[in-house]
Order: sequence, then structure tokens, then C-alpha cells
Amino acid sequence: MDLHGNGHTKGDGPLRIVVLQHAGWEGPGTFGRVLDERGAIMIPVRVDKGDQPPQLSSADGILAMGGPMSVNDSLPWLSPEKEYIRRAVRTEVPFFGVCLGAQLLASSLGAPVKPADTHYGMHPVELAPGAFTDPLFGGLPRTVPVFQWHGENFDNPAGATRLAGSPGCPNEAIRVGDSAYGIQFHLEVGERLLDDWLRTPDCLGELVERCGPGSPGAITEELRAAAVRMERCARRVFGGWVDLVAKVR
Repeated sequence: MDLHGNGHTKGDGPLRIVVLQHAGWEGPGTFGRVLDERGAIMIPVRVDKGDQPPQLSSADGILAMGGPMSVNDSLPWLSPEKEYIRRAVRTEVPFFGVCLGAQLLASSLGAPVKPADTHYGMHPVELAPGAFTDPLFGGLPRTVPVFQWHGENFDNPAGATRLAGSPGCPNEAIRVGDSAYGIQFHLEVGERLLDDWLRTPDCLGELVERCGPGSPGAITEELRAAAVRMERCARRVFGGWVDLVAKVR
């Protein structure tokens, strides 16, 4: 699933972060701003449209975003993408997966992804003991309010460290090895990105079907009230991962 090499050598120049995307509205949001501020080069790859990611040897890190599909769907690009992620973890290329991206991480390592309690809007997650000394999550409050939009959850892959969970969704965040992370929730979402989601008919229809006609306004207000804390948490967690990428490149 790799492209031919492009001459980039790790440790040379700006960080190169491959951004695996699965829908037009599932952009990196706050994470993208953090990468821009660090001078990183983002390499967007629309996996769902057949785009091919670059060779792992030319990537300093991989950011895998969410999407409306399930890892259990019969889609031709899912198996090659999971193999790409599996090889990234095996070769210690830092990985950060969000929602579907986290489920892809777990599935690529043999853990099942199953229906879970649906969470939309702001919901708290509880840090697990493994988070207390984690370089990204260590020092956060035991209970962290985060933005959610999902109906499935992953089992913990063999050997992974569980970092957070919530009622009905036991694995909200995990770490595999030293540099592969998966989070079920959406720290990248701010008001602008949520507005993009709610302008997308499929997203809006899903939310209204699951949560009722007043839900778009309700979750917008929830996020607005939590926006400062959400951005601070996003910058702490994802910024910590970018620091890790820079350290190990």
C-alpha cells in the first residue's frame, strides 16, 4: 500500500505527519493547528477514495482520523489500511488514532470492535491507572470531559496499556508500545469543526436519529461551554504526542 520513496530522510527537516482521512468532514481540527504551529508537514491521504499513503520510511508519524464507517464493514481499502497501521506499530512509527482511527489500531492488532453505548456531545471519561505515568495523559484530572460521537468501541489489544474508559465504553484511550495511541473521543473538535459536521447531511441525520431533533443545538452549546478546556486538553495530549514524534524520529 506504499508509494515509492520520495527522498525524505527521517531526522531531516520538518516533521512529516501522514494524516489518514476517511471522510471529507473528518479533518484534523485542533490537531492540525498544533502541527502547523510546530512547522510540521501534513500529508493528507483520503484512504476511502483509494489514495495511497507514503512509505513508512518517509513518515515521522501517522495521524488517523475518524469516519462514518465501521472497521467491520466490507470495504476494499480497510484491510490494506490496517496492514499499513500494523506495520507502523511493528516498526515503531508513532501513531495517533481518533475514533475510527483508534478502532483501526485495535483491529489491526487483532482486537475486536463491537457495538457500544452511543455517546454524542460532551461525556466524561475516567483515567485508568496506566494513564497516571503516561507521557501524554499523566497529570490530567482523573475525570476528563471530552467530546464524543460514536456507537462502537474496541477491545484492548494484547499487551496494550489501557489509559481511560467510561460507562458503556470501557476502552476510551489506549497506548501500544511507547508511541502508538488510540482515543475513542474527539479532542480535535472545536466549534468550527463541529459546525462543518452539522452542515453535513449524513452527520446531521445520524445525530437527530440517535438523539432527537434538539440535539444539534444542545451539543453545540455543550461544546461551546467546554471549548477552552477541550482545547487545553487537546494541546496537552496531542502536543505531547508531537513532542514524542520529534524525540524519536
